[in-house]
Amino acid sequence: MNAFFARRWLAVMIVLAIIPLTSCSQKDNAKDPNTVLVWHWMTDREEALEHLAADYQKAKGVHIQLELYAPSDAYATKVRAAAQTNTLPDIFSVLGESRDLASFINSGHIANLASAMEANKGAWKKQFFPKALATTAFSAGNQYKVTPGYYGVPIDVTNIQMLYNKDLFKKAGLNPEKPPKTWNEFLKDNQALKAAGLPGLVSGWGETWLIDCFANNYAFNLMGEQKVLDTFRGKVPYTDPDWLAVLGLFEQLRKEDALVSGVVTMVNKTAEQIFATGKAAFALNGSWCVNVYHGMNPDLNYGVMLPPAFSKKYPIKIWGGAGSSFMVNAQSSKLNKAIDFLQWLSAPEQQAYLSKETANLPANRQSLKEVPAVLAEFASQMDSTTHPTQWPVHEAPKVVEALDKGIQSILIGEKTPLQVADDVEAMKKSLAQNTSPQP
Repeated sequence: MNAFFARRWLAVMIVLAIIPLTSCSQKDNAKDPNTVLVWHWMTDREEALEHLAADYQKAKGVHIQLELYAPSDAYATKVRAAAQTNTLPDIFSVLGESRDLASFINSGHIANLASAMEANKGAWKKQFFPKALATTAFSAGNQYKVTPGYYGVPIDVTNIQMLYNKDLFKKAGLNPEKPPKTWNEFLKDNQALKAAGLPGLVSGWGETWLIDCFANNYAFNLMGEQKVLDTFRGKVPYTDPDWLAVLGLFEQLRKEDALVSGVVTMVNKTAEQIFATGKAAFALNGSWCVNVYHGMNPDLNYGVMLPPAFSKKYPIKIWGGAGSSFMVNAQSSKLNKAIDFLQWLSAPEQQAYLSKETANLPANRQSLKEVPAVLAEFASQMDSTTHPTQWPVHEAPKVVEALDKGIQSILIGEKTPLQVADDVEAMKKSLAQNTSPQP
């Protein structure tokens, strides 16, 4: 059986097995006005959430019943099934894209939290990173016709930046407190590292989404958001000089021998092991890596840096946003108690505790003083984040695939930037009559 279908089949079997138990659990919960039922999938946060739930019951007298369903595929399937049978819990999450969230909202399953967010001059809303709230918010005139408002409470955030090994910087005679800020500085530092026999950048570029992320960083830096989105709309060709310049950066990485051997076929877990064991000076990775690196090498001495800017015309934009968000069941008889709990859970003290226990970035920016320094470095750039899920238009998947695989071919010297641009543009044109940019 195909691995993809095997995973889907297993997820369905899990859901079928637990629906009867869930129905009983919810009936019992519905009878108890002092119990708020929460479904989640976060195995790495289970213990911390249970601790906080116990604290909340002691402080407020309300029982928070946490139910864990994993992995995330099974959880998402379970939530969809519960929506169809109107058996959703008081608090849950929608895992997916904006269109998935919009579907739940328009079907009456998710409460609009705008009034709670805006109360007391927006006190609750102001605690969050704006980009975190934006992940589950809808503005006026949105393409999904969702009533404007806030539909999720972020409990953590994430973003993808570059990391650098401070000890390797010292060995190469570089200042460990001054990572490169420009592309030329990055290449110069790479030369110093090479002269000292030290490898450069590692990332799991066998997973093409990481290539796409890095390419987007520099597309936004070189041409700005509007031109990138106009490319998706078909108004700007991939053979445009700015896109050729983006592709040229990958060719330069190859020519400068700035990459660890094998990155084109490397999965990110392997890349994380390489960086954690001091076998690469730079890495491209997400904020989740803090927990990963600590598990692999607690003594790793590293810092966080934005991808070095190639152009001064536009700022570097990095992928990021809310990592996990909770929604409130609009049909819950305990809607207000559910909102009260999420307000408490997202307050600075609880956010700091979650961050320390799970090494995730807090969604509440007022708690940054209480989190580890390396997490604070990641969090400091949340205002620089963007993400495809937040864009008003998306590129066709086959075009994205052609671009990412084309970049892989540049990295191994099989094709030039112009050849790849021609290939991507040809794919774009071949789809033009049948495929419009994906909303």
